[in-house]
Amino acid sequence: MPDNIPEPQAVCNPISRSAIFLVATVARGEDKAEVVRSWCGDIAALVRAVGTRAPTANLSCVCGFGADAWDMLFGAPRPAGLHPFREFGSGDRRAIATPGDILLHIRADHMDLCFELASHMLNKLGDAVTVVDEVHGFRYFDLRDMVGFVDGTENPTGKRAETYTIIGEEDAEFAGGSYVIVQKYLHNLDAWNGLTVEQQELIIGREKLSDVELDDSIKPSCSHSSLTTIEENGEEVKILRHNMAFGRPGAKEFGTYFIGYARTPRPIEQMLENMFVGRPPGNYDRLLDYSRAVTGGLFFVPSSDLLDALPDRNPHTASSSADENRQGDAREGTLNIGSLKGTPQHE
Repeated sequence: MPDNIPEPQAVCNPISRSAIFLVATVARGEDKAEVVRSWCGDIAALVRAVGTRAPTANLSCVCGFGADAWDMLFGAPRPAGLHPFREFGSGDRRAIATPGDILLHIRADHMDLCFELASHMLNKLGDAVTVVDEVHGFRYFDLRDMVGFVDGTENPTGKRAETYTIIGEEDAEFAGGSYVIVQKYLHNLDAWNGLTVEQQELIIGREKLSDVELDDSIKPSCSHSSLTTIEENGEEVKILRHNMAFGRPGAKEFGTYFIGYARTPRPIEQMLENMFVGRPPGNYDRLLDYSRAVTGGLFFVPSSDLLDALPDRNPHTASSSADENRQGDAREGTLNIGSLKGTPQHE
């Protein structure tokens, strides 16, 4: 990452053993907005206060904001790729949008640290927010998801992770930031486990035990791995997944919390379109016959430097016509979703 890029939040931290995902809406009223803005400046100190007590447990927190919340809290300009979550599919096979102004991705190797930090975060916010979704996730065996396959095999690592997830000069005012899409999936494990291992492998596109990708000669074009592979100019475009398993066996709830970070929302949105609509249309991800998305949200993750500065950001400052035009373009959906061309994915 170039030296002139502001310090990112903990987007590229390694996958932890535990995580808490919190999605909240912000109450209307300038007094509530001021509480949230002030809280932005406290986040780093709260992470230090809790994490210092167990320095080897790798506690971190990533905070993101939805499009409506950004406009309400911080005003113009808005990050270039930030817009409401786009829905894909129809009927029972649909990537749905659900309410959410703030996302907290809290993770550590011990759940007690996640729990402690989440409690402090929400105490600071008080009645300025309402939590609309809370998931306590855990690492499942050797990084497997609830359907028994290894998750996140193709994650970029090291400098490549930063290249694919951290905004650069293409949106200089928001450099060091990132975008994150989250979805909560519930699995019908009774139906899934009724399949043979070979049938499951064809749906996922990998061998279940070894995690080796199936040869193209036998891997269906509707497999999960086929439809979530995105290429631009002959090169694969990566995203960073930090998915976690969750569930309540007594309630027959078995799920995967999908959380994907990227430099622009477009590759993740293209993956969702491929999965839920199909590539070509109708050739959809057969994993969706056994998994259902029940939440969906898109958030912008400001750099650590910008997050610290947000308490002083005046949402009522008059925006230039250029800023207004850019926000208008984002709302009208002129982000060239059908193609990944137009925004650099690599440096």
